[in-house]
Amino acid sequence: MSEMTAIPLENSAPPHPLKEFWKYFSENKGAVVGLYIIVIAIFLAVFADYIAPHSPFDQYRDAILQPPVWMDGGSSKFLLGTDAVGRDILSRLIHGARLSLFVGVIVVTLSLAAGIIFGVTSGYFGGVYEILIMRLMDIILALPSLLLALAIVAILGPSLQNAILSIAVVVLPHYVRLTRASVLSEKNKDYVTASRVCGSGPFRMMFAVLLPNCMAPLIVQATLGFSTAILDAAALGFLGMGAQPPTPEWGAMLANALQFVQSAWWVVTFPGLAILITVLAFNLAGDGLRDALDPKMKR
Repeated sequence: MSEMTAIPLENSAPPHPLKEFWKYFSENKGAVVGLYIIVIAIFLAVFADYIAPHSPFDQYRDAILQPPVWMDGGSSKFLLGTDAVGRDILSRLIHGARLSLFVGVIVVTLSLAAGIIFGVTSGYFGGVYEILIMRLMDIILALPSLLLALAIVAILGPSLQNAILSIAVVVLPHYVRLTRASVLSEKNKDYVTASRVCGSGPFRMMFAVLLPNCMAPLIVQATLGFSTAILDAAALGFLGMGAQPPTPEWGAMLANALQFVQSAWWVVTFPGLAILITVLAFNLAGDGLRDALDPKMKR
């Protein structure tokens, strides 16, 4: 009897989820660049007290509107120049990164948590409760987002805390609608029916059975929500309704520098570039997350 030769099967074991995720994420080169920028921004925000060459609040009266170091022959000690009261722009940008990322984290956390609760419950229970929740979200979406945020801050009073709350309210409908749509597409599948037959209660059905299978689009939306939160916070700060002086916030830095657009371009350009690069990085990373988490995008 001839001896049978066993042929080993290649790639018989499925790849590790993190390895598979990075494979698809890294195929999007823009997403990788965005991720690197986000990591750098987080590093600057965490260690701002040690990286910033000066205090963001110190005023050097002998160096008001000092140009960047490459414009004055290298004699300046301020790499990106100073503002109208002699504060180091680079130091304020670094500390502003901490504030902007803090706003993004709090806004996304509040809006995502509330959006999950309202979206899962409305999609699961349906009926009058669903109609009330979704019509309220439609009303919020029907109003211009910036005007609604301004109205909320005007009622509560200008401050960073109230600006965060207003932004969270403005972006809430996106999470509610996305969560509800995901629940509706999942609630009639076999695994949900099996869990219901096994005696799972409503709370377990919503948050232990349905929610984990709805998280992929929510993660992508949360990443993109960072850029929205940073932009809205900068807009409110620019209009004087967000962080109040002398807090180093990018939008407020732009507002305080408007009168120097022609005479001291660096006062306006660098905060604007900080907002642009950070928002672009989160958008690029969000695109990469969509490619990595959406099964339809995988080959």
